Amino acid sequence: MQARVLLIYTGGTIGMNRNPRTGALEPFDFEHLLCNVPELEQFDTQIATYQFDPPIDSSDMSPQRWTDLSHVIADHYDQYDGFVVLHGTDTMAYTASALSYMLENLTKPVIFTGSQLPIGQLRTDGKENLITSIELAAARDDEGRARVPEVGIYFDGHLLRGNRTTKQSAEEFNAFESFNYPHLVDAGVNIVFHKERILKPDFAKPMKPHFRLDNNVIIFSLFPGVREDLIRHIIHTPNLKSIVMRTFGSGNAPQNPWLLSALKEGTRNGKVIVNISQCMQGAVEMGRYDTGVHLQEAGVVSGYDSTVESAVTKLMFLQSHYDDPDMVRQLMNRSIRGEISL
Repeated sequence: MQARVLLIYTGGTIGMNRNPRTGALEPFDFEHLLCNVPELEQFDTQIATYQFDPPIDSSDMSPQRWTDLSHVIADHYDQYDGFVVLHGTDTMAYTASALSYMLENLTKPVIFTGSQLPIGQLRTDGKENLITSIELAAARDDEGRARVPEVGIYFDGHLLRGNRTTKQSAEEFNAFESFNYPHLVDAGVNIVFHKERILKPDFAKPMKPHFRLDNNVIIFSLFPGVREDLIRHIIHTPNLKSIVMRTFGSGNAPQNPWLLSALKEGTRNGKVIVNISQCMQGAVEMGRYDTGVHLQEAGVVSGYDSTVESAVTKLMFLQSHYDDPDMVRQLMNRSIRGEISL
């Protein structure tokens, strides 16, 4: 029986065309995009399409759009064996992370891809990304189950776990990397599935979609000379529920008494403060240095080796489901979708 894949076009560079008058990239019709990939007709896979109209620029992605995308996948879940989402690269890691939380017990592939060059250009990377993503979304094992039942990002020969991935380059075709987790699939002459790295859902249970997010969260980075009045202003922001605090190295911060006092005050007032390293690779180890220990004493929780994109979308997901900040803190210290290493 042929596999069935739904190709969802949200927007992004892959579906852009260059305006001959202005030289700027502009979205064109989805059917035009498909015409540039005649290879799709060679697939032994039924490919259906769904288009966001109008297409969404990656920079305009939002929690409401993530909810819309979750609805599209949930509404078509029983009709297809896998999903490929075409998306702009700038916020793809945020969207993939959000969807990983919103689609609980995912038993089918949701593969995000796009390109650095429009698919109509001669040197585009879009064709290979699209073709291989469809192949991965359709891949099933001997029992007929999905070989990659999770949210992933496919780019330049590699499938990465969506909530482990960060955009690493605005110029290279190898635009994404999961610095703290190995590749799920490597696609060269052969496609190699690393089974031991791929999530194993309960195939006997249904996928449970979620449609609520609470974006009362902010990200800020510490730096030498950070000002007390600005940090306190953030801490006292009305309605703010959580903070992703990007610290130095393995989770260190300046030992200014005012900073620890402000963080304690925020925690005492119910704000969840998560410690994420500014380094691309490595994990927060708050017991390693004295500065990290002081953050723990101030009520800051470790983000371990989470990406910023994953931490902020996980907070949006959790605080939309739990009013108790202590419960959110507990779940930030657990891996619920394979997003952190413990």
